[in-house]
Amino acid sequence: MNQSPLLEKIESLLRPLLDDFGLELVDLEYLREGRGWALRIFIDKPGGVTLDDCAELSREFSAVLEVEDPIETSYRLEVSSPGLDRPLKRAEDFQRFAGERVEVKTFEQLDPDGRGHARKTYRGRLLGLTGEAVNILQLDKKGGEVAIPLSAIDKARLDPEF
Repeated sequence: MNQSPLLEKIESLLRPLLDDFGLELVDLEYLREGRGWALRIFIDKPGGVTLDDCAELSREFSAVLEVEDPIETSYRLEVSSPGLDRPLKRAEDFQRFAGERVEVKTFEQLDPDGRGHARKTYRGRLLGLTGEAVNILQLDKKGGEVAIPLSAIDKARLDPEF
């Protein structure tokens, strides 16, 4: 994840708690919403997270944030699961979720199969990662297998409704 110094500081404070609770950090956001700010932490673990996992991490991390005070403005802390359409951010995610349905959006149009079907959105079954390329078996009318360079991916997520 390409992060600001503030998010890097927040993540460094959060990591020990995640390790203690056996949780994985999926995403971390600090953004302006309306008149206020929100710090969002998306967590996961094998078998999925529960409401109790979110509440416990929120309670414990609130105490750490109160002591360390890395954020100068007032904000709302939200801890939640990434949901069924979990974002895929790291190379390990593309290996871990092989076999699942995904949607991948690239920064610019690509023609990874060389058949003249350049586009920015690819949907299908994730086959995994080979080197620095994400392999997808397209399940739409385009069909076929494509390899998309990790460096070309803008956003990727699980796509359970596809």
